[in-house]
Amino acid sequence: MSLNSRQRARLRSLAHALRPALMIGQHGLTEAVIRAGDAALAAELIKVRFLDHREERAALAARLATALGAELVGLIGHVAIVYRRHHDPARRVIVLAD
Repeated sequence: MSLNSRQRARLRSLAHALRPALMIGQHGLTEAVIRAGDAALAAELIKVRFLDHREERAALAARLATALGAELVGLIGHVAIVYRRHHDPARRVIVLAD
């Protein structure tokens, strides 16, 4: 799924009130972080906070989104926003207009 700019803006506004669901520290992107992210994405939209890896944040955020089968909505400072639409239409919480 590819998001357009209006959808990204809506998701960023929804994510504003969220607390980070994942923290990526000195060990980087590990299997445990990917499993935790997969479980957290049941809520469809999560924030990921980077505690380290200043130069690698964008690459790590893109790799995380790819590993989770999700979209990277945005990366602002130490925080990335990741979205994955729920596979069951009846259980979707966030509805994006086309």
